[in-house]
Amino acid sequence: MATELTRSELAPLIDHTVLGPETTPADVETVLAAAGDHGMNACIPPYAVAEAVEFEYAPDVTIATVVGFPHGQHDHEVKRREGVAAWQAGADELDVVINVGRLKAGEDDAVRAELAELVAAVPVPVKVIIETALLTDEEKRRACEAAVAADAAMVKTSTGFADGGATVEDVELMSEYLPVKASGGIGSYDEAMAMIEAGAERIGASSGVEILNGAPEAE
Repeated sequence: MATELTRSELAPLIDHTVLGPETTPADVETVLAAAGDHGMNACIPPYAVAEAVEFEYAPDVTIATVVGFPHGQHDHEVKRREGVAAWQAGADELDVVINVGRLKAGEDDAVRAELAELVAAVPVPVKVIIETALLTDEEKRRACEAAVAADAAMVKTSTGFADGGATVEDVELMSEYLPVKASGGIGSYDEAMAMIEAGAERIGASSGVEILNGAPEAE
């Protein structure tokens, strides 16, 4: 491993995440507290955003939430309204799932237009989840091109709910287009650093604390 980041250097690059279907408000508070204690960001379900911003750790934590999650097949207007509602509730960033079916059908203009509609509707960064495990390399490139054309802030590898997660090869490909959030299956410091060396600028993981525990402390 050519590069090492200390805990304090790595923490701001991690979106400590809880998005499972059984996520309770207590689970969200646990993630926010860990993010606040360690200097990480948090990625939480949309229903919890309004309550989360009132939590004691919230002022020190960048709060992201998801849109069109996890399959991306919502109507474009529903996605736009969901994103606006999340921003109005207090979300600092939005992670939106593309419509994989439209991309595979060659309807790239529709994918781009849907993303652009959301980006234009909110004043916060939008990360585009392209769900790499479901795409060919050519489709990954077209998804990234749509994100660029829509003026998205980042592209993200995975929801964590499809078979397969982030890979070094996918991060390298995606980083040719936009900053990358590597997400899906990253559970250790070495795995996180491999993604960062490949070009990732953000790590999405439910194992944020475990990742940091493997990082060296500042001398």
